[in-house]
Amino acid sequence: MQVFGIWVAAFLTLCIYSFLYQDNPLYRFAEHLFVGISVGYGIVLSIHEGFIPLAWNPIWASLTGDSLSGLWKLIPIFFGLLFFARLSPRHTWLIRYPIAILIGFGAGIAIPNVLRANIFEQTRGTIEPFSVIHSQTTGTAVEVMPSGEFTVFIIGAVLMVIGVICTLTYFFFSVEHRGPISWLSKVGICFLMVGFGSAFGNTVMGRVTLLIQRVDFLLNTWIGSIF
Repeated sequence: MQVFGIWVAAFLTLCIYSFLYQDNPLYRFAEHLFVGISVGYGIVLSIHEGFIPLAWNPIWASLTGDSLSGLWKLIPIFFGLLFFARLSPRHTWLIRYPIAILIGFGAGIAIPNVLRANIFEQTRGTIEPFSVIHSQTTGTAVEVMPSGEFTVFIIGAVLMVIGVICTLTYFFFSVEHRGPISWLSKVGICFLMVGFGSAFGNTVMGRVTLLIQRVDFLLNTWIGSIF
């Protein structure tokens, strides 16, 4: 069965990479198989890790008299079932209520997380290196850096602050970009280009890593199993 699994994985890998030549039935077969398995796995996972432990078991325990704490879960289950009102043209308007609850609940969770990740953590990350510099210069640091490493650390901290200020200046549209503001915004554009280039390079390297892993599988695992 292990060898059979290797051959199936190799066949599907070659089917996917056959798209490099042109679109063909083998590629469409592998694509549809991947989508179908993903959807089926997601449905089964949702049933076994969502519906059964969070809805079915508490309600069944309440109906059998073991506990009445699960009855309150009938309320979210009712609103969840309203999503299926979309299937009825006469009752499709009922879907507004679960969508409104879902969007409101999602926004209430997402807004604090976004503020913490994109504002508070970024501000802390910009200021924190200077606390390290202060502890190094005052001799209160737990671990003393070598002079060369400490110099590089200072340069990196200063560049990070300059990049943050210049980048934020580029997105500050309340003042016309003239004079010093214009120069700061141009420096901010340079930092943005460096950031975009780094992100794009990281994406490309991630794809190349996947390609290397698949080629290694085909050469060593698949062909190696033959010989």
